[in-house]
Amino acid sequence: MSLEPKEFMSKMVSRIGFTAADRQVLQAAAGWGLEIAPEMADYFYEYLGRDAEMNAILNESEGRIHRLRETFVAWFHEMFTGMDDWGDAYAERRWRIGLIHVRIGIGPQHVVPAMAVVVHEAGKRAQVDGKNEQLREALAKICMVDLAFIEQAYIEVSSAAVLKETGWSEGLFRRLVKTGAAAM
Repeated sequence: MSLEPKEFMSKMVSRIGFTAADRQVLQAAAGWGLEIAPEMADYFYEYLGRDAEMNAILNESEGRIHRLRETFVAWFHEMFTGMDDWGDAYAERRWRIGLIHVRIGIGPQHVVPAMAVVVHEAGKRAQVDGKNEQLREALAKICMVDLAFIEQAYIEVSSAAVLKETGWSEGLFRRLVKTGAAAM
């Protein structure tokens, strides 16, 4: 059950409908993306910080929140630049970001609504700054691609841990998950 970032990226781009036109729109607005990135980091971490569990995770060690904000700004800007035209390096970095979320405990139940806040606030800012609807749509699409990596990281890490600890086959594990879901 090992994720191949390039393949996963390709699937998500296709499923979400992230097009060459979306890429062009984002790249043309890369300067704007960098300009608003710190503000979007504020919205993201302000939202997460309201939750006691997340606040404890975010402030667990000296300087963690500062480092996370810096990483967020870089991540946000990379959505506009695509790093390597949203290719292998982009996919690898998104996969590593997903794994980091798993490692420090920022789960999908936290990051999904926080990402929704970012999409919403970036859309409001785009409107205020006179940006067109294409930019808001393109940004929402790439945010969903990135979010899929974070969610998939939880699935991959959890599945790999269960398979390693139990010695089960992947087929058996999938059947057990289906059976368990049907029973709920």
